[in-house]
Amino acid sequence: MKLVIVRHGETEWNVQNKAMGQLDSPLTPKGIQQAYAIGDRLRRISFTTFYSSDLGRAVQTANIIAEVCGKKVIFDSELREWNMGIFQGLTVLEMHKKFPQERQDYERIGFEYVIPQGESLRQCRDRGFRVLNAIAKRCCEAQIAERHLDETVVVVTHGCVLMGFFEMVLGLPPGNSWRFQLHNGNFCTFEYVNGRWSLIVWNDVSHLENIETFSKDSAISLRN
Repeated sequence: MKLVIVRHGETEWNVQNKAMGQLDSPLTPKGIQQAYAIGDRLRRISFTTFYSSDLGRAVQTANIIAEVCGKKVIFDSELREWNMGIFQGLTVLEMHKKFPQERQDYERIGFEYVIPQGESLRQCRDRGFRVLNAIAKRCCEAQIAERHLDETVVVVTHGCVLMGFFEMVLGLPPGNSWRFQLHNGNFCTFEYVNGRWSLIVWNDVSHLENIETFSKDSAISLRN
């Protein structure tokens, strides 16, 4: 089966460089344009099932796609963004001012650091990989039962979940995903065959060519 993963459209807090985590921020006008553009692209492919994170920015993106494609969305809380606890709603400068020790601990420990009232990047990565594997296995079981071999599933999720999955599929050491750009409203494709994942397409934004120039975002920049 093929899995198309889309990052939600640009939000107000993306523009302001604030860490969203599992709080929320509405899509900007540009983010809404991105959602319609990826919806139009997805309308031209055949996909059977449509999942999304249940956080507002993903829901807003997914509902636009569902409207364009005539699909029903299945919302799953396991597809939520990294829970960034006390850092949520803050810029990096504000984190340093309000929680200097915790921010220093995060910068020193990194991937394994459990943010107070939140989770570590490892926990986020493992959660995302677990839910995407579960989706793939369910779809493969359905394919066998229905003798349908060309199933494609679409998922709308968040930067850290997508980057963590990317690292796991490619076997990259944690924290190396900063070398790969990840834009809002993008198109990524993975393939699941015989229990193994492979990457087919990464961060394709050709459908956004008529929308304002992209901003550069990193999945570990604390502003997803």
